[in-house]
Amino acid sequence: MPTSQVISRHVIAVIVDNEPGILARVVGLFSGRGYNIESLTVAEVSHARHQSRITIVTSGTTMVIEQIKAQLARLVPVHTVADLTVESPCIERELALIKVRCTGEERIEALRIADIFRARALDATHNSFVFELTGGTEKLDAFCSLMEPLGLVEISRTGVVAIARGPTAIGEAAAA
Repeated sequence: MPTSQVISRHVIAVIVDNEPGILARVVGLFSGRGYNIESLTVAEVSHARHQSRITIVTSGTTMVIEQIKAQLARLVPVHTVADLTVESPCIERELALIKVRCTGEERIEALRIADIFRARALDATHNSFVFELTGGTEKLDAFCSLMEPLGLVEISRTGVVAIARGPTAIGEAAAA
């Protein structure tokens, strides 16, 4: 398969004005063209400048990713679009709250696995736990797989947040 046809996962960070409707416009851009959003997080990052950061995880060919970035950059309240996957090494993290209903030996095993994964028990009853876990998507997926046979009943995940390694912020030219 030619390189241009290979579908790969990309983490795209977008700095936007924090105003009503911008998230709907970004999501509409994806849905209107049939692009999938695998993960989406949004939060205000500068109260003084009234700006938010949207982190989108999507997949596509090189051409599709370039189209997505170009279309995002054309939206009026967008200040910066950066493909963190391509531009520089980045750190990705996700947060999950995982509820496990278990008793007896399953309870002991759930605590043992949580300790291995460095998950914190935020709530404990006689027959359940709520664990908090942060890390890469693969780590969270692995933890949930191991908890499933023990009584996994509910998962709430934040989606991916990411930031480039090193001193340069998105939108800044690399230091010489």
